[in-house]
Amino acid sequence: MKLTHSVRTQITGLRRFNRSARLFLLATFIIGITYATWILFFNLFLLRRGYDQAFLGQANTAPALAALLLGFPLGLLSDRIGRKRAMLLGIVLLTLGMGLQVIFRSSFFILAMGFLWGMGSSLFFVSQAPFMMKLSDPDNRAMLFSLNFGLFPLAGVIGNALAGQLPGLYSRVLGFPTGSAGAYQAVLLTSVIVGALALLPLLLIREPKAVYAPAHKTRERASAWRVLTNSLTVRLALPNLLVGFGAALLIPYMNVYFVKRFAMSDQNLGWLFSASEVFTALGSFLAPRLSLSLGSHISTIVLTQSGGIVSLVGLGLSPWVGLAAASFLVRSTLMNMAVPLYDAFSMEQVHESEQAAVNSVKNLAWNLGGTIGPFVSGLVQQYYGFTPLFIGTSFLYALATAFIWFLLRPLEKGNKLPVSSPAS
Repeated sequence: MKLTHSVRTQITGLRRFNRSARLFLLATFIIGITYATWILFFNLFLLRRGYDQAFLGQANTAPALAALLLGFPLGLLSDRIGRKRAMLLGIVLLTLGMGLQVIFRSSFFILAMGFLWGMGSSLFFVSQAPFMMKLSDPDNRAMLFSLNFGLFPLAGVIGNALAGQLPGLYSRVLGFPTGSAGAYQAVLLTSVIVGALALLPLLLIREPKAVYAPAHKTRERASAWRVLTNSLTVRLALPNLLVGFGAALLIPYMNVYFVKRFAMSDQNLGWLFSASEVFTALGSFLAPRLSLSLGSHISTIVLTQSGGIVSLVGLGLSPWVGLAAASFLVRSTLMNMAVPLYDAFSMEQVHESEQAAVNSVKNLAWNLGGTIGPFVSGLVQQYYGFTPLFIGTSFLYALATAFIWFLLRPLEKGNKLPVSSPAS
């Protein structure tokens, strides 16, 4: 009976999505297709243009560097100009930077435009969670956060499938040699045009005035110092730092692990990682149902992350490729189920005027962990192999899970949100 009630409540919450929420999800899906195409072909485009792999690393670092250096100021900007304006500006900078990056031939301008689209991307994504708070109520908030999170990998699967056909099509139609820089450039410019279409649903959104932050938190605009020194900000960011560091140690190298440990073929590797994207999306869609059944975001986060840790250990210890692949899919599903729930929980604890700033600190903590992790991982892989990485990642995940349970669970118990209906 309890499960039936939870499912009924979840479906009701889904139906209560207003027009603005649906338009917002459409914008997320469009941007997801653009990102998938960009990741698939941008590196190949640069190599075909004659740049070496050292420059390739610099070009891919530029957007991440922008997010790392400017994430917090952009969060403050979002708090000041409003979520809708911030996301619109973010998409403009994002698509402008991407488009010019494949048009310019100067190395300096390619890096500069990478930095520009990194700024736009950071501004767009740091504004999403606070904006979703205004588009939802306590009954459908977890569902909106989860759908927004799950649509991105789902868009990636669809985007990859469609974009994979475009180089050959442009080669035939425009007369480019197969696999040439011109063919890849045409594909990337197409993805930029698609990304710019995300402006249309955002422009149609009427930004709600309703606020769902805790009722006792009424204060003036955020100040950088107050946000950074607030103990709540530190508690919310700490798990991101640990999980980000742990993930960066191992997860980007799972393809290398499967090839070295099990001699997995390229075709099977592609199928496995595509399945991982689908499972990630499905897991995020199921997360609100589980949260409703347990009656707690924190309990759901701790449960799914704990299951993900067990699966990760099984992945590292498995002597059989089938078991390792299954553990890989289970880990991806469970760990990613927790992400949108944690984002929703975090925003519920923070006043609207500080939500983007706090969200940017959380992202900054993740990026900091992600910056340190690859350097450490490379050294460990070279001298000790993958076993210490599985141990280290599992330990960091477990530590983050423990912090969430002991430091953040009391906030959930003592913080009840007012129920009201968002504007359409």
